[in-house]
Amino acid sequence: MVLSMIAPQQEIFSVLRQYNPWWESGSVRDLPDWRRAAFSELILWLGEPPAPRAVLLSGARQVGKTTLLLQSVQELLSRKVQPERILYATFDHPLLKLIGLEGVLNVWREIQPRSEEAEYLLLDEIQYTHDWQTWLKHQVDFEKQTRIAVTGSAVPLETENLESGVGRWHTIRLATLSFLEYLQIQEIRLPNLPEVNSLAEVFSWKPADLLRAGEMARPLVGHFHEYLLRGGFPQTAQIESLTLAQKLLREDIVDKVLRRDMTALFGVRRVLELERTFLYLCLHDGGLLDVQTLCTQLGLKKPTVSRFIDLLEASHLIYRLPPYGYGKEILRGKFKVYLADPAIAGSVLLKGRSLLEDESRLGAAAETAFFKHVFARYYQTGVSFSYWRGRKNLEVDIVAEVNLRLIPFEVKYSRSPVQESDLKGLRILCEEKEIPRGYVITRETSDFGVVAFPGKVAAAILKIPAPLACYWLSRSEGRS
Repeated sequence: MVLSMIAPQQEIFSVLRQYNPWWESGSVRDLPDWRRAAFSELILWLGEPPAPRAVLLSGARQVGKTTLLLQSVQELLSRKVQPERILYATFDHPLLKLIGLEGVLNVWREIQPRSEEAEYLLLDEIQYTHDWQTWLKHQVDFEKQTRIAVTGSAVPLETENLESGVGRWHTIRLATLSFLEYLQIQEIRLPNLPEVNSLAEVFSWKPADLLRAGEMARPLVGHFHEYLLRGGFPQTAQIESLTLAQKLLREDIVDKVLRRDMTALFGVRRVLELERTFLYLCLHDGGLLDVQTLCTQLGLKKPTVSRFIDLLEASHLIYRLPPYGYGKEILRGKFKVYLADPAIAGSVLLKGRSLLEDESRLGAAAETAFFKHVFARYYQTGVSFSYWRGRKNLEVDIVAEVNLRLIPFEVKYSRSPVQESDLKGLRILCEEKEIPRGYVITRETSDFGVVAFPGKVAAAILKIPAPLACYWLSRSEGRS
């Protein structure tokens, strides 16, 4: 490809210089002081990588991937890396998208010839480039002095080559803001709660300790509800007007992801049908997905809906949980679907603050928030997630499996204190699978304690308020 036939090289360089102001100033400006929890992992792989791999930072639109890249530039500069050895480019820009990866690098080489020192390539929205997996594999295999971090909001399923990525890149999956991160960017004073590295530690607490922590957490409840309304997208979470924040979030998802990305990346032409499918999922957030019912109600064919669901998951807008079990239990069961953030449903459906008055919808949002925290906290440790459904439609919302050990979670976000009679499904699952420990996520900060299930293998169930559970999962390390 001859670049001069597409655009003057000077024009391309002008775009790169606009995105890389540190080449002249030596610094990065207008960045937030707060940093996502993923920042330390990203800078580790860029600074002193544990293995010769690139970094793939994946996540939905507007979760802060670009900010993380620019903060890593700031950190590299503070470590005395020469500014010209750091290249940032976003392939969301039409000209850079047109000339592609090699075109961008060729222009950069005009001012930064290859050297023996480490170079840093920070490439945003790489999914818009052609055959990026092969290019990245080549760079990792043959350009040992190059440190690379790329971001992607979606991965085209038709072209994704998983084999080429094995051992070549380390994936950091960036979820929307955790509850703790939300509190931090809102500059809310954090309560002086005890440090908890694992929710399992709380089982050994005395009743007085539980009571004290519940009282200390009481101010978090209002902020948690605001978090459920505003969600974990950094830009919209900081907008003062809730109406405007939800409107912008809706536009980002519906207009940019469903209408633009799905067409550009996946060739979707039936955008209205895709949007209706997503709206249906927003109405059933955290529920079992009956594909046949969806098809009947929306007048769509099953292959079309199945493809839409796959694409929404690839775009980081939903999570899917299979039923717990093996063989036919999995094949015959329905998937459970969670949205990627608790505020998505309310924003897309323009619910406003009325969500707080709807006990069912508020409970669904709290369950989505809790699942997102558990998933984000443990997905890299080999934990698999499912839900359990037994006889008489008894159900357990979330089952985590790690090293053949099952950890069940049930969400009961209600004003009424959770009674043992509310936990029939959890009790049966613990009895059948001989599970010694489980969790119930409650609403009230006073609904905090341990319930004993007697049996052949006695089970201890920790009732823990959702704001506390999400807060501790946001900052803890170790196993639940």
